[in-house]
Amino acid sequence: MTSILLIVQIVLVVFLVIAVLLQKSSSIGLGAYSGSNESVFGAKGPASFLAKMTFFLMFIFVSNTIAMGYFYGQDNQSSVVDSIIEDTTIAAPAAIEIAVEDVQAPAAIDANTSK
Repeated sequence: MTSILLIVQIVLVVFLVIAVLLQKSSSIGLGAYSGSNESVFGAKGPASFLAKMTFFLMFIFVSNTIAMGYFYGQDNQSSVVDSIIEDTTIAAPAAIEIAVEDVQAPAAIDANTSK
């Protein structure tokens, strides 16, 4: 489901960019290359049509983004750590037994070496 939404998102981005670039601006944008749009879109020209189309595409884009976030969040509820098997067969190392008589205090070692 998320891959379909991702493809729809990419297509929406392309159409949204085209709709924004076709709108009339101070530098006229890409609308200069499309010829006489007044006869195709009506007496008011493409301004109202492109504004409505841009708003519609923006609404679908935001809705698709929210849906993608929801479905990606549902897919990632589990963690890799959850699949780790906790069965360990490794034995702990044996404790080292040191006799108390074998251990000398540091002062006793220095006293023995200075003689």
